[in-house]
Amino acid sequence: MAALGWLTPRRRSATARSVLAGEASAEAARKSSQELEEQQALDQAAEEPEFPVVGDDKAAAFFDLDNTVMQGAAIFHFGRGLYKRKFFQRRELTRFAWQQAWFRLAGVEDPEHMQDARDSALSIVKGHRVSELMSIGEEIYDEYMAERIWPGTRALAQAHLDAGQKVWLVTAAPVEIATVIARRLGLTGALGTVAESIGGVYTGKLVGEPLHGPAKAEAVRALASAEGLELGRCAAYSDSHNDIPMLSLVGHPYAINPDAKLRKYAREREWRLRDYRTGRKAAKVGIPAAAGVGAVAGGTAAAIALHRRRR
Repeated sequence: MAALGWLTPRRRSATARSVLAGEASAEAARKSSQELEEQQALDQAAEEPEFPVVGDDKAAAFFDLDNTVMQGAAIFHFGRGLYKRKFFQRRELTRFAWQQAWFRLAGVEDPEHMQDARDSALSIVKGHRVSELMSIGEEIYDEYMAERIWPGTRALAQAHLDAGQKVWLVTAAPVEIATVIARRLGLTGALGTVAESIGGVYTGKLVGEPLHGPAKAEAVRALASAEGLELGRCAAYSDSHNDIPMLSLVGHPYAINPDAKLRKYAREREWRLRDYRTGRKAAKVGIPAAAGVGAVAGGTAAAIALHRRRR
């Protein structure tokens, strides 16, 4: 019994010490975790300046249109609207419908298909007044395009506008269509393919070539020079590998709803990626997957937070 009496207090004492040690260890872990989080927040604030930078008048944002800002191709939606107004016959509508279906299934801009669509559009508008097409474009936007704007991309554009920066559409679509879309979205303006007109009437020809691929980069470069912008402080957004020249031109390139080639290229260079086409989480390259998928009002705050992530 003496032996047992000697052992019992020691066991109780050891148990008390164990509890004390465990509680102290847990408290130390919690404290160190909080300190680590605070330090990481400080490091992030120091290393990752807010983007877009409020009041930076040397920065602007350039957005591709088709499948980046809007689902599908603007020229195809425009064609549907013109058919409704009897600008052309059912046979030509079938051609437009096939081109749009191909574009949506493939999810990429094939230069041959896009050129075919532009040729169709040019032949259709030949002889019509520019002012007439602009007016009709407003109606077609409401009928076919407004509901196809990606809320997430719209929120990204709004983040730049809220920061006091100019935001431009850059597209192979006719500049008149692009200008209507930019105005309806509250953007600064648009760079687009210029169709020749004489006396305010379309001739059915282009001025130069379609604004596609390298031509987009040259347009952005020219506009940046005219606006006094520093491209290293600007951002560009696109879904297509055809726009790599434009994306490579700026300091903040973004791959939005990227095709396979652009996704691979962006990953290799640690560009930021975002995919709004499905509910699945986007492949993450410097961007939180949850940001910017809601309505524009809610998405703007998310987009600003998204931009704060380091490139």
